Amino acid sequence: MKGNIKLIGIGDEGRASLLPLYETFIKQSDVLVGGERQLKFFSDYSGEKVVIKGGLKNLVDMLQSEEREVVVLASGDPLFYGIGGYLSKKVDVSIYPYLSSVQLAFSRMGEKWQNAKLLSVHGRDMLGLAQKIDGEDLVAILTDEKNSPSEIAKYLLSFNMTEYEIFIGEHLGGEEERCRTLTLEEVTDTEFASLNIVILKRMKKGPSWSFGIHDEEFIQRKPEKGLITKKEIRTLSLGALGLKKDSIVWDIGTCTGSVAIEAARIAKDGKVFAIEKNEGDYQNCLENMKKFRTDFTVIHDKAPNGLETFDNPDAVFIGGTAGGMKNILKQCCERLNEGGQIVLNAVTIENLGEAVSTFKENGYSVDITLAQVSRSKPILNLTRFDALNPIYIISARREEGEK
Repeated sequence: MKGNIKLIGIGDEGRASLLPLYETFIKQSDVLVGGERQLKFFSDYSGEKVVIKGGLKNLVDMLQSEEREVVVLASGDPLFYGIGGYLSKKVDVSIYPYLSSVQLAFSRMGEKWQNAKLLSVHGRDMLGLAQKIDGEDLVAILTDEKNSPSEIAKYLLSFNMTEYEIFIGEHLGGEEERCRTLTLEEVTDTEFASLNIVILKRMKKGPSWSFGIHDEEFIQRKPEKGLITKKEIRTLSLGALGLKKDSIVWDIGTCTGSVAIEAARIAKDGKVFAIEKNEGDYQNCLENMKKFRTDFTVIHDKAPNGLETFDNPDAVFIGGTAGGMKNILKQCCERLNEGGQIVLNAVTIENLGEAVSTFKENGYSVDITLAQVSRSKPILNLTRFDALNPIYIISARREEGEK
């Protein structure tokens, strides 16, 4: 790196947002880099102007070979969902931030924001947004033209998150600034400027669920209720999976979606993929996702078909295979990320034996827990116990050094 690069944050109001020192940096530079909108603020600039296009790699290549004094313009705080984090890892750059859109939005609301949840759907899919938002008091969301305030409102309403009101700040700091606080219903039919930020504020309590959701709360197949991983087995199995906040999880044979739903509520910043062969159970899973405010990928197919579309997992739960166990386990063993865990529930000794032998063939060590659970049940003015089916909980991990 031979030149001197400065990365300067700029507001929607253009030059008026710059400190005099920043103006001096720009005036003394030889090259000014930025988006077309930002460069238009500097019509009198005497040096060379370079528009950022074609991806940041092209920009890095240019900066690495540049010997002249360069100023790169970026919106707001370049280190807040901006280009600053990427550029600082690739080139020697000095960063001079402006106020972020989030700071401006909360200042317009008059709300403290040190505990706010900060999210972005700018250039990203909204998949998984529900569990990230649910239960938070304040949530700031960076948007784009596709994931607009109206689309965000429709998304939240589909999960019945009516306890939130929505603040939209448009062109914050600019001449066309406009700020509004609306209900989600009002936002769905309203158009907004492309430059905006969304703040969600929880106005009342919504439904909440702790770890280990009661079986009865899940929508299940009728008249054959009971095709669900029971709460006690579910909590033991999820504990064995060792999920983290950003885990990528597979649930094979998801049925009602109980395990996938609880996994999504734990791995809020990760991804959950589920598969179910039965049409009725698949539909129940979709309904349960809405009820419990979790948003993940679930497909209607029979494993191992469809597993190739899932990201490589950190954790795999197998609640049912409907045959073809060996092929399913082989794929899971081959695709599992380093340090990951596979947990399989088996009811029969035959399935237990096949699972253990298959795991060992693939270089995995196995731990087995036999869970025998009984639940209390009233009988007249007395209490007795009803036993649930015994379940083998098989935990498998790759032996150290094996591939």
